[in-house]
Amino acid sequence: MSAKLEKLCQELKEVLGDRIGEPELKLGEVTVPVPAAEYRAIAEILRDHAALRFEQLIDLSGIDYQTCAGWSGKRFAAVLHLTSITHNRRLRVRVFAEDDGFPVLPSVTEVWNCANWYEREAFDMYGILFEGHTDLRRILTDYGFVGHPFRKDFPVSGYVEMRYDAEQKRVIYQPVTIEPREVTPRIVREENYGKVGGRG
Repeated sequence: MSAKLEKLCQELKEVLGDRIGEPELKLGEVTVPVPAAEYRAIAEILRDHAALRFEQLIDLSGIDYQTCAGWSGKRFAAVLHLTSITHNRRLRVRVFAEDDGFPVLPSVTEVWNCANWYEREAFDMYGILFEGHTDLRRILTDYGFVGHPFRKDFPVSGYVEMRYDAEQKRVIYQPVTIEPREVTPRIVREENYGKVGGRG
């Protein structure tokens, strides 16, 4: 771990104490787990505290951990990537929604106003509700769309399809007519495949 990242981990522990989980270094970035109840308050501290000063939210994404191998924790999380322009460093923050059936997290749009569209996208794609968001509505799918397409249990072909009906002169929705099929890759099992003088 670089001295810069070690210093960041130490400062996070000093400033936030036991309000956060243990900072973790992976892929050259520090990830800090934050409990949902403390999320909004910690976001302000991360932005405003002189030792941290994460002024800029780069990205906020929803995550569905349902089918991750070996995962036994909560299902839905929001992951934020923050940048400190003052200290020239980055931080990843991960917060899990407490209820897998109805995921709700506080909104951080009042901390970083660019979170507006990111939270709308996480709501649209994953169904994560952001409490306190002033305009939480779909951003990528149609207003009448059923479900959240990035959830791991969402069917690949969806629930409904739409098409233009020339007789009715309008777009209509109907049940999906595509037959589900399993795509199996072709496996070549020839001894000489790919060798000089062999086939292929």
